[in-house]
Amino acid sequence: MTGPTAEHADEATLRRICAYFLRLGALGFGGPVALVGYMQRDLVTDRRWISEHEYRDGLAIAQMAPGPLAAQLAMWLAFVRQGIRGATLASFAFVGPPFLITVTLAAIYVAAGGATWLASLFYGIAPAAIAIIVIAAYRLLPLTVGRDPLLISVAAAVGLLTFLTRSEIALAFLTAGFVVLIVRVGAGPLLERLRSGAPAMVPLEILWPASLQLPVLADLTLFFIKAGAFVFGSGLAIVPFLHEGLVADTRWLSEQQFLDAVAVGLITPGPIVITAAFAGFLIAGLPGAFVASFGVFLPVYLFVIIPAPLFLRHKDAVPVRAFVAGVSAAAAGAIVAATGILGQQAIRDLTGVAIAVAALLALLAIRRFRPPVITRLAEPFVVACAGAIGLALRGV
Repeated sequence: MTGPTAEHADEATLRRICAYFLRLGALGFGGPVALVGYMQRDLVTDRRWISEHEYRDGLAIAQMAPGPLAAQLAMWLAFVRQGIRGATLASFAFVGPPFLITVTLAAIYVAAGGATWLASLFYGIAPAAIAIIVIAAYRLLPLTVGRDPLLISVAAAVGLLTFLTRSEIALAFLTAGFVVLIVRVGAGPLLERLRSGAPAMVPLEILWPASLQLPVLADLTLFFIKAGAFVFGSGLAIVPFLHEGLVADTRWLSEQQFLDAVAVGLITPGPIVITAAFAGFLIAGLPGAFVASFGVFLPVYLFVIIPAPLFLRHKDAVPVRAFVAGVSAAAAGAIVAATGILGQQAIRDLTGVAIAVAALLALLAIRRFRPPVITRLAEPFVVACAGAIGLALRGV
């Protein structure tokens, strides 16, 4: 069951891989669901640098391991083509642009003593982001479940569980993998393989506050390492963990500051966990932004490059392929459910519905008619228009 090699895999040079993730980090609006959809569209369907098998493997690994989904998938795809060096450089390329944007917004926010325009901007952008996510989820389903009744059932079950519990449960993904493994391989042959010893899958004042103390930076680093290492699911799953640690326990941030930090993570391109940089900046200036970002992404990086060689060595074994298919289907179901949850949170009135529908129609029209100039910047263009509408309706 060896998966086909990507048709243009040899074109995925280190420079091109890094350039792609630099662009995605700078212009990829919509959060984790949209970002994984962009990667599937750009790298699998359009450029054909990555095969469908390789993408599904990466999606399954990213969903099983703790940390933000989109960042893990990006590192995995870069690792597949360019090894550890590719994963390392691509991670900096992917995270760099949203980090710079977020730190700039944080500096403006602190200098202004809080920014009420964030709520106005988010009012317009949030529904447009939902439209982007809907398209991404729609494209992802055929790739992960196809018309397989077993995988469709797994995706539906995990999606329903995710929607009802409002969280992505790691055990559900592992269970889905084992269910498909047992159905396709059988319990007897699986036990026989285990008995035979088959390997297991295992201003400056704002930037650098005068009151800054090293113990605070150390505490921040450890907190965000824990956030990256022990929170499963998409980047949105980390929000409750951050709220408990930053607001309820340590009181490093006020409730309003935390909500503004999450809003910045949602309205900026790249992974939503870049919220960590904004929160770190509010707590300890530029050093705080650096250590928070380093802490939250370090486990993600390690969870990709450490198990990757073992997985790639055995990825074509029948049990491995069955397990990955189950986890991939579960991930697709959870992503669809997350779209519904996000839609309920982001669209709060009829105006929001109108913005979401208009954004969806605009994106579909751009994709179909491919007008010059804005085709490659369709999502940022729509998001910018939606943000302008939000500012016009709610005031700056």
